[in-house]
Amino acid sequence: MSKSKTGEERPLKVRQVRSGIGYNKNQKATLRALGLAKIGRVRRFPDNPQMRAMIATIPHLVVVEEEPAKKPKTTRRKTSSE
Repeated sequence: MSKSKTGEERPLKVRQVRSGIGYNKNQKATLRALGLAKIGRVRRFPDNPQMRAMIATIPHLVVVEEEPAKKPKTTRRKTSSE
């Protein structure tokens, strides 16, 4: 698992690049379970061992990217110019 400097887990971005047609039933079921039904679909998942294991069964059908950690929003304080 990859964590950002703040300690938060970075999400995984999974994109389907090949069809499940002609592959094992288990691999088709994994695509469906991940919510990938069409080529080009993108889903975001937490980076945990369960997701990594599912993705490991279909590495030839998907592309995985780690998203950069979100920057915390900073609020601007109004300064009194008077």
